[in-house]
Amino acid sequence: MPSRLAAVALTAAGTLALGGAGALAAGSAQAAPAAPQAPPRAQRAAVDFTGIVALSNCSGSLVRGPRSRDTDAALVLTNGHCLESGMPDAGEVIVDQRSSRTFTLLDRSGGGNLGTLRATRVEYATMTDTDVTVYRLNTTYAAIQSRYGIPALRLSTARPQDGTEIRIVSGYWRKIYGCRIGATVYRLREAEWTWKDSIRYTPQCQTIHGTSGSPVIDARTRDVVGINNTGNDDGERCTLNNPCEIDRAGNVTVRQGVHYGQQTYQLARCLGKDNDVVLGGACALPKP
Repeated sequence: MPSRLAAVALTAAGTLALGGAGALAAGSAQAAPAAPQAPPRAQRAAVDFTGIVALSNCSGSLVRGPRSRDTDAALVLTNGHCLESGMPDAGEVIVDQRSSRTFTLLDRSGGGNLGTLRATRVEYATMTDTDVTVYRLNTTYAAIQSRYGIPALRLSTARPQDGTEIRIVSGYWRKIYGCRIGATVYRLREAEWTWKDSIRYTPQCQTIHGTSGSPVIDARTRDVVGINNTGNDDGERCTLNNPCEIDRAGNVTVRQGVHYGQQTYQLARCLGKDNDVVLGGACALPKP
């Protein structure tokens, strides 16, 4: 199961690898004096490796929901297919499973390791409708912030929009990919698994194996809007590592070399008191 070096990528320092676009040509005609302008508003810092973790086989992130408190046990987000016990079967949902998995917390530049975080359990994991694992840690957001100076990334409760500029931040490869959401895919099928409303990236995000579980971050708000999970390697139809798109009429489309993620707004809406994933009711995530 995927994950995938990019043509338009960000270096570990967080700089877009683009060559001098937008520079003014020398010797242009002199323009009339411009009217005085207000000072520019402060710009948000570029997306970096804040809140990013590396797993033994995947990427991940330290995340919090809209109701998470600083005193809550912190959560780490990665893919369902990154689960240490193996990929869940289609239709399988795992909740409250004991775990002692460890995660390497990166510094903001991605060049150094700050420390090791440890899980106490798998809060939630599935590869049905989405591809997600949420780990609960043995420490709080406040303790991590105090010890390492690193805050958690925030999960957006809103659906991501097509055309949104995004960054995909891989802790495993310490690499940031930059592109846009190209489209929302009605159904994405890979081998036995089917995912709903998947994010298709524009071609610049050529993610590779090991980037699985990387957060998909809105470049403007810096909120997590998705999680990177797959791409079509060989042009095959609906096979492992070769997902296919299915529209509402059942038509199948194969896009070799195209890569995808899963939306996370539903997870954000399902996080309740004490950072528990509360299934049922307004929560649309699959139940066991």
